[in-house]
Amino acid sequence: MPVVVLASSKGGAGKSTSAVLLATQLANRGEGVTMIDADPNRPVAKWAKRPGKPNNLTVLDDVTEDTIIGAIEQAGQTSRYVIVDLEGTASVMVAYAISRADLVIIPSQGSQLDAEQAVRAIRLIRKQEEAFRLSIPSAVLFTRTSAAIRTRDLTRIATEFNAANAGVFKTQIHERAAYRALFAFGGTLESLDPAQVSNLKPAIDNARAFADETVALLQARPVRREVA
Repeated sequence: MPVVVLASSKGGAGKSTSAVLLATQLANRGEGVTMIDADPNRPVAKWAKRPGKPNNLTVLDDVTEDTIIGAIEQAGQTSRYVIVDLEGTASVMVAYAISRADLVIIPSQGSQLDAEQAVRAIRLIRKQEEAFRLSIPSAVLFTRTSAAIRTRDLTRIATEFNAANAGVFKTQIHERAAYRALFAFGGTLESLDPAQVSNLKPAIDNARAFADETVALLQARPVRREVA
């Protein structure tokens, strides 16, 4: 049971949107998915209460720093994938969840401020690797980007991440009205009404590419091991 954790010490980086996109795409493929909403604002839990959530997707939101590890392990006994949406700050609960991750996704907008916060998240992952003597794969996911234009700042920041041996997703989560509509109407991208949401197909294609790359990263990850 792969555990995917979405972490960033900055609010508004796109964690919850990315988490819901990934979870719903996996559920659409027939996979059992459990989402753990550890964000105090409970955005995923609010989405789940709207109509249209896939039946094979479960959302848990009653977690604390004392119960997060147990919740992850228990979810892994019943679901093929466990996806954890963390709060936008560094905390004990965040550290615990990262220690159980098979992949940490670090959402970041293409700005220097977000890049600095992404670096903080990477440092926290490295500390958890040291503390638990584990290798924890991670990758930065650029969010809210333009589908048509790649800015110089984004190119420069991606180069800096690669130079620092920080993985970067090839797929970017573009700025799409459909992603906002998910939280307004509930359900999945595929269940949204094209008459109400513009450019729905490109949004679906983007989300599928993100899910494909995530699965590929999980399949390519080394066996979870202690660091010598």
